[in-house]
Order: sequence, then C-alpha cells, then structure tokens
Amino acid sequence: MEILIPILISLGAFTMIVFLRKFENDERMAMINKGIDFGTKRRRVSAIGTLRLALLAIGISIGLLVGNILEVNISIREEIAYFSMVLLFGGLGLLTSYIIQLKQEEKEKTLEENKQLYQPL
Repeated sequence: MEILIPILISLGAFTMIVFLRKFENDERMAMINKGIDFGTKRRRVSAIGTLRLALLAIGISIGLLVGNILEVNISIREEIAYFSMVLLFGGLGLLTSYIIQLKQEEKEKTLEENKQLYQPL
C-alpha cells in the first residue's frame, strides 16, 4: 500500500497536466472558430518573480545558517533561533526584491516619459 501512494500522486499530476493542456487547446480552437483574436503573443516572462523567489531562497538559507550558528554558539533554543532567523532573512530578501522592483519600474517610467517627450509631431 505504501508504494501505491507515490505512484498515484505521480499519475494524478501527469493526468492533471495533460487535461489542462487539452482544455487550453480546446479553448483556443473555439476562439479561432469564432474569429476572436486571442493574441498570438506568449505571456511575457517577468524576471521580477524569479528575482523575488531567488532572494527569498537566499534569505532563508542565510537564516538557517545564522540560526545554526546562534544555536551552537550562544545556546539559544533551536526553535527560536531557526524560526526567527529564517523569517528575518526571508523578509529581508523579499524587501530587497521589492526595492529592486520599485527602482526598475521607476526606470521604465522615466524611459517611457523621455520617449514620449522626444517623439516628432
């Protein structure tokens, strides 16, 4: 019985992916038959989401490392050391991602304003 659980989970995940792709394709075909332009462009992949996850993972790993150092050297309880450092450094990673995103959006806005300013009439 124990061996069936991973097999069923894998089979269920595969089936879900296949059906999602099938329904997505059916939806597109129906839109084409009705003459609706659904946009041939693919969704633009944003580097911001990847950056956010990367900085969060880095923050969590630094938090685990610092939590271990605190537990061993300062004799803080294990739960307090790990949870507090993971939350602290994970939050710092997300804050860093947010600040980078704000600067990027400000830069894009400035470029767009300059582009509109220098367009010939």
